Amino acid sequence: MPKFICVTCGVQYPDSENPPEHCPICEDERQYIGHNGQQWTTLEAIQANHQIVMKEVEPNLFGIGTEPRIAIGQRGLLVKTDAGNILWDCITLINDEVIEKVKALGGIDKIAISHPHYYSSMIEWSHAFDAPVYIHEKDQQWVQRPDEMVKYWSGDTLDFGDGLTLIHTAGHFDGAQILHWRDGAEGRGVLLSGDIINVVQDRRYVSFMYSYPNQIPLSAHAVRRIVNAVKPFHYDRIYSAWFGTIVAENAQEAVRKSAQRYIDAIAC
Repeated sequence: MPKFICVTCGVQYPDSENPPEHCPICEDERQYIGHNGQQWTTLEAIQANHQIVMKEVEPNLFGIGTEPRIAIGQRGLLVKTDAGNILWDCITLINDEVIEKVKALGGIDKIAISHPHYYSSMIEWSHAFDAPVYIHEKDQQWVQRPDEMVKYWSGDTLDFGDGLTLIHTAGHFDGAQILHWRDGAEGRGVLLSGDIINVVQDRRYVSFMYSYPNQIPLSAHAVRRIVNAVKPFHYDRIYSAWFGTIVAENAQEAVRKSAQRYIDAIAC
C-alpha cells in the first residue's frame, strides 16, 4: 500500500489504501490547505519528477534540497563530526542517489527536526540509515507516521556529544527546537534554527513568528523565551531553513537586536 504525502506540507503518512481524509498539520492555523483543496502524492511520484541538490555550505556542513521545490521548500543540513553525523531537519524526497552520497560522507547517525512542518519523509530517512529521530515530547501529537525510531525527549537541552546540543525553545510550536554546533563557523559556533529563528531578507536580522504563511506573530513572552534558550550558547552564524538564509557573522548580536526590534514593534 502507498504511504501518501501531503502536497502542501510534504509530510508523509502511514500505509493506507486511500489518501487520508485530513492533514492535521495543514489544517492547523499555522499552515493552510492548498488553494485547490487537500491534495496527495507519493514518494514514488516525487522521485519520478524531482532531483536532489546537495551542496557543501561550509566545511563539514552539507545542504540537501530538492529541485523543483516540494511543499515548503526547506533543505536539510548534514553536520559531519568525528563522533558521527547528524541530519538537521528533513526533506520529502529520498532516493538511491542521495543515500549513496550521504553514505560516502559517513552516513547519518542521528536525525533531529526543528518542528512538524519539516517532518516530511523523516521515517524513510531514518530507515535508510538506521538513524533515530529526536523530537521534543511536546510535539509528539504532530507525528503523523509513528515509528519506533522516533525518540521523544524532554527538558531544555539534549547533549549529543562532540559539540552538538539540541535546545528546546518552544515558540513556533510547543516542542520547537534548535541545534547548536559548537565547532561550526571555524569554531565560532553555529545555530541551525529552521525557522524558529528565521533569517530574513536583510540578513543582518532575524525574526520570529507563530505562523509565517498566515502572518500571526509570536508574543513578546515567546520571543524572549527563544532568545533566553539560546543565550548560554556561543554562536557567530545562523543557518535558517532554506539555501542562502544565513547570518554569516555576528549572529548573537543579530538575534539580540532583532528580538528587541520585534518586541518594540508589537508593543506599539
